[in-house]
Amino acid sequence: MTLFRGTGLGRDSGEPKDPNRFPKVPSEEGRKLMQSGVFGSNDYDIRPKKQIARRILEREIGVGDRMQRKRDNGVLAQNFIPGSRAEKIIHYDHPIYSGQFSDDGNFFFSCCQDFNVRMYDTSNPYNWKLYKTANFPFGQWTLTDASLSPDNRWLAYTSIQSIVSIAPTDPKDKGEPYTLELDDGDGRTRLSFWRSRGSFGIWSVRFSGDGRELVAGTSAHSLVVYDIESRRVLHHIAGHQDDVNAVCFADKGSPHIIYSGSDDTTIKVWDRRSMGDNREAGAFVGHIEGLTYIDSKGDGRYILSNGKDQSMKLWDIRMAMSTDRFREVTKDNDNRVDRFDYRQDEYDEDDWDVHPHDNSLVTFRGHKVLRTLIRCHFSPPSSTNSRYVYSGSADGKVHIWNMDATKAGEIDVQSATNATRRLDRRTRVYFDEPGGWGTCVRDASWHPNAPIVVASAWNGYSMARGTCTVHAFNGTNDDEGDPKLGDSVNESLRADPATFFPSNYLVN
Repeated sequence: MTLFRGTGLGRDSGEPKDPNRFPKVPSEEGRKLMQSGVFGSNDYDIRPKKQIARRILEREIGVGDRMQRKRDNGVLAQNFIPGSRAEKIIHYDHPIYSGQFSDDGNFFFSCCQDFNVRMYDTSNPYNWKLYKTANFPFGQWTLTDASLSPDNRWLAYTSIQSIVSIAPTDPKDKGEPYTLELDDGDGRTRLSFWRSRGSFGIWSVRFSGDGRELVAGTSAHSLVVYDIESRRVLHHIAGHQDDVNAVCFADKGSPHIIYSGSDDTTIKVWDRRSMGDNREAGAFVGHIEGLTYIDSKGDGRYILSNGKDQSMKLWDIRMAMSTDRFREVTKDNDNRVDRFDYRQDEYDEDDWDVHPHDNSLVTFRGHKVLRTLIRCHFSPPSSTNSRYVYSGSADGKVHIWNMDATKAGEIDVQSATNATRRLDRRTRVYFDEPGGWGTCVRDASWHPNAPIVVASAWNGYSMARGTCTVHAFNGTNDDEGDPKLGDSVNESLRADPATFFPSNYLVN
């Protein structure tokens, strides 16, 4: 019998579940957030609804006062949601585990299972150029994560090892990456089956807001705070009861508040100024399966999480549970519990229930958090007016939601890439049988200044290869822009006979 952690509720209690237990859509709390102006412009009082062309015209001729023009610009940006048609498909020989734009949008990096990070010049987001490739030494299974320093000069990336590599991003800097050892000997031997160079592997790594420190989430149920200049571990806290799959800082401008998300189903809040007692400053509960990713809006207030319970949740730091209250509601949470194997199994919706102490604001559903640690993000302020949240998905799509939990759009990566690579008998793991075309979108990145989303995926026959696909807003089906719609290339952005576009690839 599987128990909700700390609740004493058994899933096999025999009591029928309320069929109306799922979160209401639209979410009333989410609608309030949309009307507040914190997430996008308030367009509820704009009557009638205007077409994009009309808004552009009014912007160009300066219709209305300053506040009206500002609001219309915000609403206009919100309407440019990229579609499923692929502007470019970049094929890799191995699955892609993450890919993100820099904060200024001038370059994009992809993390591949071949232990290479590739950096692309995207100063023209429609015309990419590969300018640097950095390798990870001693890698195990795959690269798990990467993070850019606040000044964009350094890229930290890691594998299921206790070391982090740091590579310069400047195309003129030919220096080799250097490595940092985050295992100070205090980490307990992890309980997972992974074997690493040290006592733990790293699932997540982030630069601090001032660029001086790294924080990492580990397979030893811990988070590590590391000082880059002094090359030493400042804190190594076994703060969870299971793997720490995700870490992030609350505010890009501050190194003090850290969030960690774990397979123990909780998010914990840590204050760098008071970590000496190894106690969290607060906590969030609400997921009933492990977390795969957390993202901060960057304002020190809102965070987003993805969970293996097939839900994404929005949280407000002001609603964090106090340490004492958290201890009280999780006092029976000392034992590991059985959970479904998200890597192989499908999730049974009958297992889903509302956590009795859920302190999240909004719950988003409809995507599939299966196969791998799928990532979710807030949409950027410049190109979307911070209107949306979005996530990858094991169904081969990028799902995009309004803050009230209604769907704003979907990007069907599987349909856009289907059969764009020649059939071979490669499999993702050695015991798999060769299968048909499959896609699992593990990560997605919305360009900070342009209506473009790049989806990073396990892709191809048996999902044994990888792709980064570029999806842009396109109001017509016959765009004559440059480059030609449907550019299919290899990881070096060169034409490859193994990759091609069949005549029926186009998806609206």
